[in-house]
Formats: sequence, C-alpha cells, structure tokens
Amino acid sequence: MEFSEDTIADLVIAKFDTLPSKSKPVVDIRGVSGWVPLNGIVITHDDGSNAKCVALATGMKCLHSLKIPQAHGIVLHDWHAEVLAIRGLNHFLIQECHNLTQSPSSCSPYIRWRDTSELSSYRGLQPFTIREGLKMYMFCSEAPCGDASMELTMSAQADATPWQHEVLPEDREKPPPPLKGRGFFSELGTVRRKPSRPDSQPTLSKSCSDKLAMKQCTSMLSSLASILICPENAFLDTLILPETEFVKSACDRSFGPGGRMGPVTNMKWSGGYSYHPFKISTTKRRFQYSRRRPGPQPVQPKPSNVSVLWTIRLQETLINGVLQGRKQTDVRGGSAVCRLRTCRLVMETLALLATPMFMDGRRSSTYADLKGASVLEERRQVKRHVKVEALEGWVPNLEDNFNLDIG
Repeated sequence: MEFSEDTIADLVIAKFDTLPSKSKPVVDIRGVSGWVPLNGIVITHDDGSNAKCVALATGMKCLHSLKIPQAHGIVLHDWHAEVLAIRGLNHFLIQECHNLTQSPSSCSPYIRWRDTSELSSYRGLQPFTIREGLKMYMFCSEAPCGDASMELTMSAQADATPWQHEVLPEDREKPPPPLKGRGFFSELGTVRRKPSRPDSQPTLSKSCSDKLAMKQCTSMLSSLASILICPENAFLDTLILPETEFVKSACDRSFGPGGRMGPVTNMKWSGGYSYHPFKISTTKRRFQYSRRRPGPQPVQPKPSNVSVLWTIRLQETLINGVLQGRKQTDVRGGSAVCRLRTCRLVMETLALLATPMFMDGRRSSTYADLKGASVLEERRQVKRHVKVEALEGWVPNLEDNFNLDIG
C-alpha cells in the first residue's frame, strides 16, 4: 500500500465503517444522520510500511465540574474523540506491557523491554519503551476544539468580527483565566476550556488544542502509562486534518514553535521529555458523519450523543462517559479506559515487576497515590514548566480521587 495522508485517513475511516450500527450516529426523523468527530491513531514503520490503525474513537462531550467528585474513577471526564482515542492508545500499550510481564519471552511489535544500560535518572527508569523505527499518526475528522479551530468557528458566525474583551486595570497583572471555547474571538493563542457552547454546563476540562499542545512535551503517553513506558519514542509524528478543517495560521499559533509554544522550543527535560512539534498535513478524505459535509446542506445535522472506542484489543459504545445501557452511578458502567480500570491494569503489571523502584506504585491504595509515584516526578515538572511558559491559564481540573479497591 502506497503511503500518504489519504492512506492514514482511509485506514481510520475503513475501520470505523466495520463497527456495528449502535456505535454510529442515528438518522433522525428528518432523515438526517447526526454528526460526531472521528479520531484515529495509526502506527507505521519509518518508511510508511505496515501502517495499522491501533485506536479510534468518536465523541464530543465532557463531564461538567459538579459531577467530577462523584465520578469515582468510573465516569470519563472528557470523551472528545481526540482524548478518547489517546486513552484507547494508552490502554492498548499498557496491555502490551502487561502481556510482556506475564510472558517475558514473548514479543510485541510495538513495545520492548529496555536494557539496564538504558535506565538512568536522565533517560527515565521505566522498564518498557516503544520500539525504534515506528511513527505515530493521528487523523482528526474535525479541527481540534479550542485555539486551532478559532478561525473556523469565527467564519461560521453570522458576524465574524472578533468579540472585544475588556480587561479591567486591576486584572492586568493576573494570568488570564481559561476562556470558553467560543468566547472572545479577539483572544487567540489562549488556553480554552470545554464545552464551547455558552449554554452548556461549565467545566475546567481544557480544549483538545491545549491537550495536544501539551502532548508535544509529555508525549502521547498518559501519566499512568508513563509509569511503565519511557516517553522517548512516544511522540506524535503527524496530525492529519481534512483540507476544509485546516487553517495554517491557527495550527501554527496553537502548536508550532512560532506560536505559543515558542518559549519551550529548545527545551529538553530529564526523563526522556522534550518539545516534539508534530507536523500537520491535510487529506482530501471526509468522514461521512462530519459536521461540514460536501454539497448543500438544507438541514443541519444534530450532534450525536453516542461515542465509540475501538482498539486492537477492545470495542465499546459509550453514552455520557459510561458504557451504553449503564448509569453513571453503576460501577459496571466503567469503560476499560476509565481511571479506575486503567489503574488496576497498571498495578497488576507492576505486581509482576519484581523491581524495588516501583514499590511506591505497588503500594498505592488511591488514585492520588499512584499518580504521585516517584517515577512520574519528571513528567510533573515538565507539565508545570509548560503551563508557566507556554500554556498560561491552564487551571487544574477538580479532584477525582478514589480507592483502588472499588467494585
């Protein structure tokens, strides 16, 4: 198969097409199917060969702030397609690590054991790494919400004139607060929170643009996956958008060294972390359930409340951050990628590693304990630095701590 951006998009869309109808937007009484963003992650060899979709997701919702303390690690906080696909990727990689610990002589095409000579305080002490010679691509059917899509949002308004934001004299020395996704068009290059609609419940969840910008420094690994896997080889190579969703100035501003990430352009931190700006390419392919569809649209599609998560090892349909058909208060409704189940998978893997350096992780009794593992200190330092230097206004979300023995 000849490699191209269209190839990546085709792999993701073709995999989505194989999923059951319950995982897709429904056709309403007007005869119009709903719309939902699609995101997929493809891993290839350096030369583009052996391209394989390893994770994909759809979704466009998040949990509002008042419900986070009741989530107990079961309800997802954010199931926008980009975030959910990255969660799927991390779950898949942790499963690969778990399989290797159960059978050390086995082999994974994506993960390998690190040699003892590779382990150091500067390069990280994690026992696994992603194999050399692999590249990671991400296809988004819609521009990521937040800063990278502001021009598209403005152009869709009846009046695209930027909204002026008056700053009071007493507020000029304060860091800017995270703005609503569609608020104050005149403020570009800023951290924004979800959801974008002004009539939605408030959250402190950062936009997908902001989260992807941070991933350029912390890698595609989550904090839990970073307990096991060194981030050195885990950075995104290319973000692929449909031509109609790409605004170069917005993407350069949001992600590039000439934009807001400029202050960390040459940064290299310990632990295998550094600023890895991903390339941004376009494709002519369009997802059939996109919001902006080819041809005239006399009737606008409605947003779908159904999300899907697929990886090489799992498939789930989700509504409101839990498995379809379950309530948010039901422990059985937790996705495989929810915090509680991911914590348990990591701890099961740690239990198989007879290494003293992971003792604090194995003894964790709460989510906060596990997140506070010493092996993650370098990652915490990177995030603190990036928030101060590049992503000013990044406010932490409300705490969702929970016991790891629930259920």
